[in-house]
Amino acid sequence: MPAVPALTAEAATTAEEFADTVGRIENGQLSFPLPGSGLTRERFEALRGVAESGLCTARLVEGHVDATAILAELEASPPSPGQLWGVWAAEPPGEGLTAVQKGAGWVLNGLKQYCSGAHSCTHALVTAREGDSRRLFAARVDGAGCRPVEGTWQAVGMAGSDTPDVRFTDVPAAAVGGPEAYVRRPGFWHGGIGVAACWHGGAVAASRVLREAAAGRTEPHTDAHLGAVDVQLYAAGALLERAAGEIDADPLDERGEARLRAMRVRAFVESVCRQVLDHVGRATGAGPLCHDAAHARTVADLSVYIRQHHAERDLAGLGAFLARPEGER
Repeated sequence: MPAVPALTAEAATTAEEFADTVGRIENGQLSFPLPGSGLTRERFEALRGVAESGLCTARLVEGHVDATAILAELEASPPSPGQLWGVWAAEPPGEGLTAVQKGAGWVLNGLKQYCSGAHSCTHALVTAREGDSRRLFAARVDGAGCRPVEGTWQAVGMAGSDTPDVRFTDVPAAAVGGPEAYVRRPGFWHGGIGVAACWHGGAVAASRVLREAAAGRTEPHTDAHLGAVDVQLYAAGALLERAAGEIDADPLDERGEARLRAMRVRAFVESVCRQVLDHVGRATGAGPLCHDAAHARTVADLSVYIRQHHAERDLAGLGAFLARPEGER
């Protein structure tokens, strides 16, 4: 069997930061309260804080704490100390995973795309097809049956998130919830807003060079760009805070508002990120992109990360949802 390719230096650094952050969660230095626990604002702030320090690390940490929330919501055992979890639930066109029941458990086979932390996660929640249904499974992914496919992650932005395709071969797994339970639970939408909190943190990080430029000289155009960026970041932060309060007021989505809320918040925060990147670039020029490695990495990473929002396709989905009669939403 061929050896698993070594991690790039950037991915190896991210893996170390991921493990260190999870260790700090386990020893109580960091807290990511569950969505709907009454402390969702603190959860979003914690995600934003990690993202301000590094978006690739935030991508892996968000996966781990999202897995923890999913396991709690679907009444499964929580992660054990030392485990590093991901959520590998992308469903693009292609081969995908299939699940077959074997005795009291399940076996997974096939190809899973976009597996963040493929070389560093010990466990993952993965979606797979069981006949015509999609189900969620918990699997150990650091064994020989899970092989990252060399050459399938060629990204410059988010390179450190280590998100290749993974080949599953007879991987034992345990079902988590019933068919379609993963997407039908309220927390599916709450978790989507958590990702937007990470995007927001990335935009805050990208804006630092603009703040530094404005502080260093008096130039009305630079000041105008900074003012525009501040308005956008403030509005995104306020919207995330409001969303957190609404989630805590209705954690089980008895009002049926979770999907609409998540679509709106994600679309707005994504648009804010794009505007921040544009203002910062126009105000500061090529200099920071060419001479400030941390800033250039943040810009590249955020440009890729926000593409988890599918632009006009997601906006069309929002519009189609709003066009339905209220009783059918």
